[in-house]
Amino acid sequence: MSRLEGLKANSSQFTLEGEPFRILGGSVHYFRVPRAYWEDRLLKMKACGLNTLTTYVPWNLHEPERGTFNFQDQLDLKAYVSLAAQLGLWVILRPGPYICAEWDLGGLPSWLLQDEEMQLRTTYPGFVNAVNLYFDKLISVIKPLMFEGGGPIIAVQVENEYGSFAKDDKYMPFIKNCLQSRGIKELLMTSDNWEGLRCGGVEGALKTINLQRLSFGAIQHLADIQPQKPLMVMEYWSGWFDVWGEHHHVFHAEDMLAVVSEILDRGVSINLYMFHGGTSFGFMNGAMDFGAYKSQVTSYDYDAPLSEAGDCTPKYHHLRNLFSQYHSEPLPGVPSSPERKAYSPAFIQQHLSLWDVLQFSDKPHKSDRPVNMENLPVNNNNGQSYGYTLYETTITGGGALNSRNNIRDRAVVFVNRECVGCLDYKTHEVALPDGKGERTLSFLVENCGRVNYGKALDEQRKGIVGDIVLNNTPLRGFSISCFDMKPSFIKRLTNSGQWKTDFKSHCIPGFFQARLCVDGPPKDTFVSLRSWGKGIIFVNGQNLGRYWFIGPQHFLYLPAPWLRSGENEIIVFEEQRVHDKLLFAENPDYGKVIDVYKLPFCTLL
Repeated sequence: MSRLEGLKANSSQFTLEGEPFRILGGSVHYFRVPRAYWEDRLLKMKACGLNTLTTYVPWNLHEPERGTFNFQDQLDLKAYVSLAAQLGLWVILRPGPYICAEWDLGGLPSWLLQDEEMQLRTTYPGFVNAVNLYFDKLISVIKPLMFEGGGPIIAVQVENEYGSFAKDDKYMPFIKNCLQSRGIKELLMTSDNWEGLRCGGVEGALKTINLQRLSFGAIQHLADIQPQKPLMVMEYWSGWFDVWGEHHHVFHAEDMLAVVSEILDRGVSINLYMFHGGTSFGFMNGAMDFGAYKSQVTSYDYDAPLSEAGDCTPKYHHLRNLFSQYHSEPLPGVPSSPERKAYSPAFIQQHLSLWDVLQFSDKPHKSDRPVNMENLPVNNNNGQSYGYTLYETTITGGGALNSRNNIRDRAVVFVNRECVGCLDYKTHEVALPDGKGERTLSFLVENCGRVNYGKALDEQRKGIVGDIVLNNTPLRGFSISCFDMKPSFIKRLTNSGQWKTDFKSHCIPGFFQARLCVDGPPKDTFVSLRSWGKGIIFVNGQNLGRYWFIGPQHFLYLPAPWLRSGENEIIVFEEQRVHDKLLFAENPDYGKVIDVYKLPFCTLL
């Protein structure tokens, strides 16, 4: 059914279908929430008094290899947006192509970096061509969901926070044209922080602002640069994200509520980023680098109104009371949260060392010099996007091994499969022991997550990205094996028949297998990794994400839909320190906390 008039921004107040309209929005990313829980999270959004769902669209998941698209199952964007419509929610779509989102490379596919000259987020021809092909597919999926065609999408965002990047003044008009030339006629918006508003925006799109506190006259600043237009906070940061080795960020409900109340009192529209954060499952977390590289944790709880596991927090109930004042009818009842359970411990039964599983990886690539992950001839020549890469060469002596800061991002170093140290951004040198004859020098390099925000996007190639020297002589003659640990690889491990029960042999780094027995219908749980070192965990082939003893996160969310009644296979890949069992808990402990509201904003970045 076609409708006449969608969301308009022709005066100081939005109108929708010709009537005054206030956007009360919340962000929930379909790619961070198990599909079986989409409805639960959106029903809770509706019950909180929100009327609009916002979501990013991650290009790197939807086009994992050049020209190969995936909009099925967990990535069924059409089903997600249609579900929002069924539940009575409008939708603001934020399709990028860059999305930030604390997501690897801000959602851009790593195969773009195969081009040494690539200039991301510009009108560089290689980027333009890739965006055009992606948008051809993406717009064909979302166009039938537009308001004009009877769908729930009332607005579309042009790119994301480009004012903080601003490398090419032709770029935003290009992205705007990408949308409009393919038939997008709904209201276009841009979003930027206070400083980004100076350089952000594009003619014909409504500017919105991103913030957490109302300092510097932020709302008035937006009104001054865009008079007689509706005001909107596109991202009101309800909490903040965490990085490894630092504290868990919290934003107390009372502090948040005071700001939200003032925003609403001023007649401003708002979108809570995040309403529900969810989880950056697998290897998809991003990183930040403002002089020091810091990778983000697996949990995207964000201290949001809905917790990582979908619980209604005190923030949720405060906000529900507040938003109820902006509705003439009583709000729907709040759905109960899925049950959780602390399952009995799962004991490690079998193991395979990394060296044992080389036979299950693809044939090693031989190269005189090291090759970065993205340029390895794997995955139909799209390179390696995520995970680990093993670089091996031969040495005939010991001495000073120096990375020249060419490790991206972290390498465990072995001589004849004995660990001799680690290399990363802070540690560039390891002493290699002397020995007789030829020995194998190995680097197990982990891509810990590509930077998702800032000016360094073009420099996010991973693996070994330049020469490594031993006694000032560059190493040569490499054998390079890709360990992206895709489901097919985990399946080969499971069915290999090679698993060992003798734990006396060298088994670190390695894969450790356990069985979790579930009586009755599965329930959500958290896996506790406090006694383990650093690695990742797979349950029935699903990659739950990374853990690391340095914290703050020590518990990984395991949703019930990924379990089954009876026996469940757990495989842990561990680099450093093994425990004899896996523990489970009903509730997570996200570590020592720090109050976001008491930090200067610059320290968050």
